Amino acid sequence: MVQKIETIQLSASRRNRCGSRVVRRLRQEGWLPGILYNAQGRSQPIQLQRHAFELLIRHRAGENLIMDLTLDGEAPQKVLLKDTQRDHIHDNLMHVDFLEISLTRKLRVPVAIRLTGEPFGVTQEGGVLEHLLRSVEVECLPGDLVKELALDVSALKIGDSLFVRDLKVDPKKLTILTAADIAVAAVLMPHIEEEVKPEEAAAEGAAQPEVIGEVKEGEAAADETKEGKAPTPPAAGKETAPKAEKGKEAKGKGREKE
Repeated sequence: MVQKIETIQLSASRRNRCGSRVVRRLRQEGWLPGILYNAQGRSQPIQLQRHAFELLIRHRAGENLIMDLTLDGEAPQKVLLKDTQRDHIHDNLMHVDFLEISLTRKLRVPVAIRLTGEPFGVTQEGGVLEHLLRSVEVECLPGDLVKELALDVSALKIGDSLFVRDLKVDPKKLTILTAADIAVAAVLMPHIEEEVKPEEAAAEGAAQPEVIGEVKEGEAAADETKEGKAPTPPAAGKETAPKAEKGKEAKGKGREKE
């Protein structure tokens, strides 16, 4: 499905003075400076009302606009909006370029691609639609130039893709110059991050790394034995044996005195 563009009426006047100061003064007075290029590449400085031009293109961003440009009240001529420059801070139009065209000479211009429909792989299978290519370059006469090319993605399942060759155009009027095997849209599996289960988290917490220099109780006792140190006996047996020996020694000394 294709949608043809509309022709816009526009008025402008020639500009004989150039330079940064002149252009700055024109902008302050509400004018928009521009350049009109003809088929031979020659340029003509022009100026037009900035506010009126802003209203004309406000809802036509990214489109190929063909205009009937009336210059100083002369007969209108067909022009293509070639380029616009804006202020990066306030987004105000700063400059505009037009290209004079002939209705009998073909143009090479980019045309936007619009996806239509709800993919089966998204609504029924939980996939994600990826819009991979936003425009294609085409060749056609100015009268056959279209606003955009629509591509139906309703039948796409997970893993399916549509390519440039799937765009429906009238080959007698419009030729697509972009390579036919370039993907335009695809339905992919959603990217899901792996979640850590509570059991796995508990196991990871239990298996802590061994700290270098930390000595366990069993290892400490074994080290003391190797060094010739006897392990510390229980508190109850610590006093019993020495008291009995002292008692025997005391009785023996008493008998010697007797």
